[in-house]
Amino acid sequence: MIQLLPIASDYDAAYAGRMQLNQLQYFAAVADLRHFTRAAESVHVAQPSLSQQIRALERELGAELFHRARGHITLTDAGEALLPLARRILADTETARREVQEVAQLRRGRVRLGAPPSLCASLVPDVLKDFHRRYPGVELVVHEDGSQDLVRVLAAGELDLALIITPLPVQAPALATEELLREELVVVSAPSEPAPVRRGGLRIEELRGRPMVMFRRGYDLREHTLAACRAAGFEPSFSVEGGEMDAVLGFVRAGLGVAVVPSMVAERSGLRIAAFAAPGLHRTISVAHRGDVSPPRAARELRRILLEATRGR
Repeated sequence: MIQLLPIASDYDAAYAGRMQLNQLQYFAAVADLRHFTRAAESVHVAQPSLSQQIRALERELGAELFHRARGHITLTDAGEALLPLARRILADTETARREVQEVAQLRRGRVRLGAPPSLCASLVPDVLKDFHRRYPGVELVVHEDGSQDLVRVLAAGELDLALIITPLPVQAPALATEELLREELVVVSAPSEPAPVRRGGLRIEELRGRPMVMFRRGYDLREHTLAACRAAGFEPSFSVEGGEMDAVLGFVRAGLGVAVVPSMVAERSGLRIAAFAAPGLHRTISVAHRGDVSPPRAARELRRILLEATRGR
């Protein structure tokens, strides 16, 4: 089996018996120019080094590649057979180099981002628009799910980054996280409904007995709402239960009840908005990646844009 090694400037006995990329490069140069000195100049090596590498290649292949006559260099039958293969190998090597450089320079590549539906409906579209404007050749893949599910998918290596609600559960795998923002939670109701608010903001106790549209189990907003209501000493009343973000907003718009949602979502919903009285309700959004693996460059750039977009919010 032929093994290709990185280009070396001089013959090294440790590489004897192995075909090297520089040997193929030198062979192709001599085949093109039919002159050892001019070939050496074209590949920027000393002529004795080039000749030595050609000899080593011939020993490895067990055949002479050139007929050497004073002032006249021609290919042998073995050289004619090797030349198209050598050109193909060198072309493939150059293609591989360019492909890697394009990814490294963010002209190509892929980023896999996970985010909860509430952020896919608010923060994520603007961030991805900015990223795509800067790096149009990089493919964007979005996985929409709840924070707990995203943590598992991220830990399994199926995502590069994830936007999650922190703090993480105690049993969560080791992830590297950085806080992006602390987002206010508000109450939304149908535009036709009276505003569920008094001066100074809505107290959580005022949701007691009021029909609420509630998210499905495992949704972080459900846990936030239930925890706040229970801390105030009551269990909320559900008019509809089990929806995702779009469904919850639709049920509220239809007048089926009120819901507690992030302020960034509420501002785009067209619904009536009521803020909670101080200290209010909030959730912390962080960007996470696996703690044992550095994200690829494109993911690191998306992370930077996320931090940039949420700075000062």
